[in-house]
Amino acid sequence: MMLVIASQVSAHYLWVETAETGKIGKTHKVQVFFGEYTYGVIEDPSGENFENVKNFQLWVVAPSGKKTEIKTTAGKESFVGTFTPEENGTYTVVLNNNEIDVIDYTQYDFGIFKTHYHSTAKVVVGKEVGITESTNADGLVVINSSASTGAKNGEVTLNVLYKGEPVEGQEVAVYISDMWSKKLYTDAEGKVSFTLPWETRYTVETTRKEEVPGTYKGDDYEFIWHCATYSLNLSK
Repeated sequence: MMLVIASQVSAHYLWVETAETGKIGKTHKVQVFFGEYTYGVIEDPSGENFENVKNFQLWVVAPSGKKTEIKTTAGKESFVGTFTPEENGTYTVVLNNNEIDVIDYTQYDFGIFKTHYHSTAKVVVGKEVGITESTNADGLVVINSSASTGAKNGEVTLNVLYKGEPVEGQEVAVYISDMWSKKLYTDAEGKVSFTLPWETRYTVETTRKEEVPGTYKGDDYEFIWHCATYSLNLSK
């Protein structure tokens, strides 16, 4: 039971997957997953666990700043949606879920809390690679500030912001399959960098407690548990 609780609180997360490059006029697929990638846990979109977190919003921010909703339908392992790029530059795909019921885990010494998930992904159209947008003024966001798209043996640079400001010393976990993970810590600019030695999927997660009580849908909570993710897939 404790393993299940720990999994739901600190390991299960929502993340977005999409190809990092796209083309003008070509439909671009976006997927939303819930689970624990490194342990091979992918929740069924029609299952009970996904039911609790499926009220997410999904949109894409174009290089010009235009924001477009991405509508999704439940697939076999994920919710699936599409958008069609209309201009060159860097697009930011954004998932936000701040509509999750309060959870009481006082019997497990974790407290009563409200969850806020946020996830981003980068799509580059054309040759110019830009930085993804800061899209979460109310919590955590992971920004891809790399000067190039991901490639084997290349390096990726991410910045972590909390309520619009860089976070120094923030723990960032990098996951790949087969239970491999690595912990990094942001510098004074909220930045972490790491190499990409394998052609696989890299999923990044960072969390933070906001020790401010409140009420959601009539239920009181002691704090907000923020979770931000970023995924980069180099798989062939």
